[in-house]
Amino acid sequence: MLKITSFFKKTILVALMAALASVALPVTSVHAIGLSDPTDPPPDASRLTGERLEQAWVRLQRVYERQGRVLDRADQFTERIQNLIDRMNGNGKDTIALQAALDAFDEGLKNAHPVYESARGIISSHQGFDADSKVTDREKALETVKELRDKIQEIRQLVSEPGKTLREAIKAFRDANRPADTSGS
Repeated sequence: MLKITSFFKKTILVALMAALASVALPVTSVHAIGLSDPTDPPPDASRLTGERLEQAWVRLQRVYERQGRVLDRADQFTERIQNLIDRMNGNGKDTIALQAALDAFDEGLKNAHPVYESARGIISSHQGFDADSKVTDREKALETVKELRDKIQEIRQLVSEPGKTLREAIKAFRDANRPADTSGS
């Protein structure tokens, strides 16, 4: 029983870290160019230089790659949590809330994958940019940066809230199924 409890704790810890990683994606780095910073008025689009567009493009591509790694890990994470839920069901534990949260998170992941693939199309076409991420057509480059930023934010929205709910469900499950402390009695 001690091995199962230890394994369960380690699995939950890994699950929480993975969920936190998916929520803590630094997609706000896009805001560094000032397109949607609420503290400053939005800059006139004609004042965005080619250099700033290039920096934003490179930054967004890095965020896209990170999101891909997180989505891959999240798929593996959901498999491990599902196996854990199945084992806990076999042990007579109530996992209904945990299963519902995992199903919602899994659904968010399934919805995020097509959006991620469509963002790949934006990157591969790189309209307004050459192969070295240099601006060739400023208007197309600006539109491409906006489209990619919107896709990245959409992915985050699809996964963020279900991820938070899953973390809370895991925590509630752990608290409800914490072994009684028998060392002091």
